[in-house]
Amino acid sequence: MSTDQPSGASAGTGPDPSEPAGVPPRSAAPSSRRWRRKPQEKKKGSLLKELPVLLVVAFVLALVIKTFLVQAFFIPSGSMEPTLHGCPGCPGDRVLVNKVPYYFHTPEPGDIVVFRGPESWAPEFQAAEPGNAVEAALLWLGRAIGTAPPDEKDFVKRVVATGGQTVECCDDQGRVMVDGEALDEPYIEYDNPVEGRTFGPITVPEGRLWVMGDNRAGSADSRSHLDDGNFGTIPVDNVIGRATVIVWPVSRLDWLGSPDIQAMAAPNAVPTGMPALVPSGSVGLALAVPLLIWRRRPG
Repeated sequence: MSTDQPSGASAGTGPDPSEPAGVPPRSAAPSSRRWRRKPQEKKKGSLLKELPVLLVVAFVLALVIKTFLVQAFFIPSGSMEPTLHGCPGCPGDRVLVNKVPYYFHTPEPGDIVVFRGPESWAPEFQAAEPGNAVEAALLWLGRAIGTAPPDEKDFVKRVVATGGQTVECCDDQGRVMVDGEALDEPYIEYDNPVEGRTFGPITVPEGRLWVMGDNRAGSADSRSHLDDGNFGTIPVDNVIGRATVIVWPVSRLDWLGSPDIQAMAAPNAVPTGMPALVPSGSVGLALAVPLLIWRRRPG
């Protein structure tokens, strides 16, 4: 039996009987290099076209979250020491301010609130104004994520008394009193002498709040504005939200509680109210990390 191949054809190069007739041989397909380039180029061009849309969507999401849900704030002064660290010109704590709770109820005694100061309130620090639209946009973004100082008219204090309550200082131990009862304030460390604490009694008008800094010796709070026509109180409508968690620096990552400061304090007793920072350690980290991840997604 002859094993000669047909003339003009070499072994292994004849038509594949398994392929239908009329189908070009596989060797006629475009080269693998050319075949791979086209999708890559198309994908790159598609990404460039979609990038502006993605940026707009991210910006809108950030704006919605900042306006209605959560906003980050930079603590620029030491008026809330030791609960919140801060000082003019130095890196202070960054906190997340939750706006949702006050859609359903008004601020309560013990809450740490960020609010827009009334016209009579002098700023606690001086903020540099942006020189152009680009700087203004960067400043807005920095304030939204808590990397830039807040507006100089934004303040952070603790609610001590609400509308209809009477606040004064002091009892025989130098403690602030509301409706005749001494407050339980375990978060105060830096205080001035008893003789320098006296004020009131002052009845808080309805729809307003009496606020004080935890650093009682270094806070220009309601006590500093008694002659402004509203006895130093602020409108509830000026409240931006409740400070909920310290997110920076990482070493201070912790939840900010809202202690029941109007629970009657026993005479000569060690304060037993809920601490200002709860919970701590790993529990605080477990609760705060989901908020951090959720807050960063739109950025």
